[in-house]
Amino acid sequence: MAIIKIKQVKSRIKCPKAQKRTLDALGLRKLNRTVEHEVTPQILGMVNRVKHLVVVEN
Repeated sequence: MAIIKIKQVKSRIKCPKAQKRTLDALGLRKLNRTVEHEVTPQILGMVNRVKHLVVVEN
């Protein structure tokens, strides 16, 4: 499967609790951190939910 890199570029302060939990589930707990995940529908759905806070690199 393909691997994508997800980087948090905006702060989670004042975000709804559901978006904070989504960032935690992706492994993004601090600003400017990068994590790698396999491309699955579940991961893409989580990225779509917080797309205004993250940048996706291939």
